[in-house]
Amino acid sequence: MTEPAPRTSTPLDRIADEYVGKVASLSPLTATSLGVPGDERAIDDFSPEGRDAVANATRETLRRVEATEPLDDVDTVTRAAMIERLSLELELHDAGEGYAELNNISSPLQGIRSVFDLMPNETDDDWADIAARMQAVPDGVDGYIASLRHAASRADGPFPARRQIDIGVDQARELARHDGFWGGLAAGADVPATLAADLTRGADAARAAYKRLAVALAELHDRAPEDDAVGRERYERFSRSFLGAAIDLDETYEWGRAELTRIIAEQDEIAHQLYGDGTTTPEAMAKLDADITRQLHGTDALQRWMQETSDAAIEALAGSQFDIPEQLRRLECRIAPTQDGGIYYTGPSADFSRPGRMWWSVPPGVETFSTWQEKTTVYHEGVPGHHLQIGQAVYRASELNKWRSLLCWVSGHGEGWALYAERLMADLGFQDEPGDRMGMLDSQRLRAARVVLDIGVHLGKEFPGGGTWNADKAWGFLRENVSMQGDFLRFELDRYLGWPGQAPSYKVGQRLWEQARDAAAAREGANFDLKGFHRRALDLGSVGLDVLQEALRRA
Repeated sequence: MTEPAPRTSTPLDRIADEYVGKVASLSPLTATSLGVPGDERAIDDFSPEGRDAVANATRETLRRVEATEPLDDVDTVTRAAMIERLSLELELHDAGEGYAELNNISSPLQGIRSVFDLMPNETDDDWADIAARMQAVPDGVDGYIASLRHAASRADGPFPARRQIDIGVDQARELARHDGFWGGLAAGADVPATLAADLTRGADAARAAYKRLAVALAELHDRAPEDDAVGRERYERFSRSFLGAAIDLDETYEWGRAELTRIIAEQDEIAHQLYGDGTTTPEAMAKLDADITRQLHGTDALQRWMQETSDAAIEALAGSQFDIPEQLRRLECRIAPTQDGGIYYTGPSADFSRPGRMWWSVPPGVETFSTWQEKTTVYHEGVPGHHLQIGQAVYRASELNKWRSLLCWVSGHGEGWALYAERLMADLGFQDEPGDRMGMLDSQRLRAARVVLDIGVHLGKEFPGGGTWNADKAWGFLRENVSMQGDFLRFELDRYLGWPGQAPSYKVGQRLWEQARDAAAAREGANFDLKGFHRRALDLGSVGLDVLQEALRRA
């Protein structure tokens, strides 16, 4: 693949690049995540004052972007994307959402800990950075506590539901254990005695901070509302945040129900194909789970299979279906150091010295994994999913500014693409084996089900079986439509209840990606080339889906 030609930086590019520098300075955790220069020994200021400082930097940057005219097509997309993203960030901040940030998967409670997964640990200097950052954890946690208390003091402001408070208490207590993450991190270093002592002090400080967080959250329990639903006004903001598009929530809810019905019918056909007429989908899945030829035992076997499946996909797709730069043909598959059940991707550093990585967090006691169910996940997180999408933006950095290539991330664009990639791999013949196809459909069914569940719960819609959506009805609905093990499924439900609008962004994002592809095919007729469409779309980087569709119309 030809290296992208450097593009002359424009005034708008320079504003965007400066903003990335401001964010990296104000958020050391973001700097580490992006692999850009930042203070590797610091933790973000999560206090109200710290959050206000980020908002002030965002407000000033937005003013400058609005006052700057684009000089080329790249600038046109940059300007539209930055105005959309930054305006919405400020809207959420002004509504008080940042002060009340807490859920079971993506909030400062988890972010402060998870940044250590991305830090290099090969040299004594690396471990010195880790020790210093652990010793900074108390400042980050205490600022976070201050923001939560600030949110609690605002009678008319948003605040996490009681369920999320209770989950936060449990997670904080887990991180405060003497035999937990911090001690294990410190003990894993083969370093001189003085540095080992620094690591031990850092671990002790981090444990103590999380113990304070657990106490503070418990004290806020009675302030938290019992109802998980956030209501239409808040949900509309969250939905736009995750999609970069305004959608008709009521129409989308009904579309989700119809999509779920369609997928169930397709699963039933596969069940009959696998095990004969009269076999139900749950029966077929049970037989697939019991098939020893489709099982992996232990995390070592899981990691090897992930890597082999990912490597094979890259080899098969490179050149034939996608343009995959050499730098992106390396993807590391790892077992995560945590045990919360999440599966996720972290992108490469700006210079590719840290490759893209696929992480699998395995809950305690889970030892058996079914390949029929998980092959589609490897395509989702790896190639042609997140790794190709995110890595491509990093690779095109010479054509895009740093905000476009590194910082901007829109869930509906990213997760929508990854789910689009799952279905695409089936359409390209990579999941023709009926068991694997059932796994892909299972993934699609989960994402369709949670469109219905998420909108239903948070908007207080009528439940299909009668009454109003709530957590108990949502649990039964999930168990009926999702084949995950109980621990995984409970984690997922808690995520939907505490992170409104995020879960639907996968399936709704897939829908918007497919609409963009179909619109391009209709415009171009016989000249339409799917590989070329993917290249044009991915070269834009992650932008809001409204901005994406408009950019593709102009292309």
